[in-house]
Amino acid sequence: MQALELAVRPDGQPPLVVALGAHCDDIEIGAGGLLLQLAESRPGARVHALVLTSTPQRAAEARAALAAFTAGLQLELTVLDLPDGRLPTRWDEVKEALEQAAARAREAGGADLVLAPSRADLHQDHRLVAELTPTAFRDQLVLGYEIVKWDGDLGRPAVHLPISPELARRKCALLTEHYPSQRDRDWFDDETFLGLMRLRGVECHSRYAEAFTSEKIVLGLGARDGDRRHQCAS
Repeated sequence: MQALELAVRPDGQPPLVVALGAHCDDIEIGAGGLLLQLAESRPGARVHALVLTSTPQRAAEARAALAAFTAGLQLELTVLDLPDGRLPTRWDEVKEALEQAAARAREAGGADLVLAPSRADLHQDHRLVAELTPTAFRDQLVLGYEIVKWDGDLGRPAVHLPISPELARRKCALLTEHYPSQRDRDWFDDETFLGLMRLRGVECHSRYAEAFTSEKIVLGLGARDGDRRHQCAS
């Protein structure tokens, strides 16, 4: 098992992670542990986050939540107000938003890692974002995060990130604290989040883990000068 390492760039710039979510809370549910661990291991790293759907209440929740999950990191957050559950009918706007996010990342030197929903996700909003992400971020490492839901669409992700028990509990606490609008949902609780992280932990010999899908990983064996190098894991 080889580790994914987000290191300081040769030019001295900290790594850049782009996080894409169809809804407020998607990024934190799918990759909140990764963000918390990034803040611990790479303070000062950059995070560009884009959330596509929101209401005023949900947007305020997302801003507070992502600020907490990325404390110690450099966060740039964009929250749009496209309609929840209707993103396929707003294909052009979603595509444009992702292209703009990719352009901002290029201006910052390019993304070292892109987080987005998994293509296996059956929710129509998640699936559209997952399908369009590789068309905007063609030369970056894209990892698809997973979200438990009624559809039962969890698959067999090949990329695992071990999460300490402390960070796993911190992730749950922050989700509960910052998303009060979701507390009445029957799946939005610590048992769900810890249960999935425990299952993924079993798959990588850790107490807890988050897991991701990846459709393409390019290996660099003696990369050419000027090539961006990723150390990737599965």
